[in-house]
Amino acid sequence: MAKIKKGDLVQVIAGRDKGLQGRVLEVDTKRDRVVVEGVQRVKKHTKVGRTDRGAATGGIETVEAPIHVSNVALVGPDKKPIRVGFREVEVERDGRKKIMRERIGRRAGEEIEL
Repeated sequence: MAKIKKGDLVQVIAGRDKGLQGRVLEVDTKRDRVVVEGVQRVKKHTKVGRTDRGAATGGIETVEAPIHVSNVALVGPDKKPIRVGFREVEVERDGRKKIMRERIGRRAGEEIEL
């Protein structure tokens, strides 16, 4: 189970965009990177081409680049960054007991429900 998931509100804790908050748009678990809305914006030069209707496309676009997952922290209910941990919970499904992991936030030794 990942600590940061798509749709989470995160804050950048290191790098040139330190302090900015945004929603996670994409998670790449193989490279340990996330794409955050409004963070790590870079210029991308695209070749000029034509669409089906004949309109010219291309030029310079501004897109979000991936940022390493260690440089972001999950934002808690009070809009401050928190660490993420897991708690094992026993759940009963279809008459069977199953142990599942649920995400919890931690700050200064106390647990925060996400």
